Amino acid sequence: MNQDWHKYRKLLWPFTLIYGVIISVRNWAFDVKILKSKSYFTPIINVGNIAVGGTGKTPHIEYLIRLLNNEFKIATLSRGYKRKTKGFILAEQTHTYSDIGDEPKQLKSQFNNVMVCVDENRRRGIELLENRDSSPDIILLDDAFQHRYVKPGLNLLLTDYFNPYWNDQLLPVGNLRDSKSQVRRADIVIVSKTPKSISPIKKRIIKTELKLFPFQNLFFTTIDYGELVCVGKASQKKIDHSFNVFMLTGIAKSLHLKNHLSAQFKHVENLKFGDHHDFNESDIETIIQRFEQMHATDKIIITTYKDAVRLKDNRIFERLKNLPIYYQSIKVGFLNHEDEKEFNDLIKKYARNAKRDRRLH
Repeated sequence: MNQDWHKYRKLLWPFTLIYGVIISVRNWAFDVKILKSKSYFTPIINVGNIAVGGTGKTPHIEYLIRLLNNEFKIATLSRGYKRKTKGFILAEQTHTYSDIGDEPKQLKSQFNNVMVCVDENRRRGIELLENRDSSPDIILLDDAFQHRYVKPGLNLLLTDYFNPYWNDQLLPVGNLRDSKSQVRRADIVIVSKTPKSISPIKKRIIKTELKLFPFQNLFFTTIDYGELVCVGKASQKKIDHSFNVFMLTGIAKSLHLKNHLSAQFKHVENLKFGDHHDFNESDIETIIQRFEQMHATDKIIITTYKDAVRLKDNRIFERLKNLPIYYQSIKVGFLNHEDEKEFNDLIKKYARNAKRDRRLH
């Protein structure tokens, strides 16, 4: 947080206290069953967090899809944040990010055989999936840790290594949208974006800070950066360390990507927009102007896959397609093979047992 925020944050504490009371009463109502959580016949894995954005939920859902896709018929369900439609939609390749949201569009673009669905009413979405002639074997629920009207069979909670929830505060002073005590509802806690160089001592310190119950499993994941994928017109030269990079992002947290690119290229200039930003004509003008003003012969634009989805879906992409635009591909990785195997075994065991139980009933 910058100094100006530190100066004024105390003024927001009354609102944080009010918000804390509201969510505490709400969680209590679910705990004592005044408000009802509903379980479903179809096994459900939820991937969520208690902070606002930026923990890497979508890459973790992609990891789960790759892990389970050969054995199970998968559906993903999210509300489709910032889409311009309402109700339940089963995504097709022809749907735009305005129809279903940028993250569902991202998933559908990569996994055409997966049922990618959106519905602001999670219960309705699950029930519509269950009533299909070809219903899924398993549903991956995106960002529904606070949506307690649905009770998942397996709850995965993510927290950013660089912005851990235990050092944060409730909104609006901090970034937490739920109480830290609610972490007890997680079956698996994942510390995402962990540096590969983390020491065993630091991992033990984090484990102590988390204060997890014996039934909860802790994993550390990292970001594995892959190749650059061309979105616009490919560069005429082989891209190497001598290139200058114009980094274009509309995501919650871009520092990790900037650090990576800064280590790979000569110079990185960053133009940042808000998360899920809907690029307009003025933005395109700014992007073109800023890129042309870069004093370098060898230069490219690098963005994220989520931003590339919104750019390519936009009618004004025509003005950008002749520029050397690439997106940086990423995947979730684990710090070692043993952790990866343990995590994979946990997920597959749950999915297989749940599928077997469905057959028995």
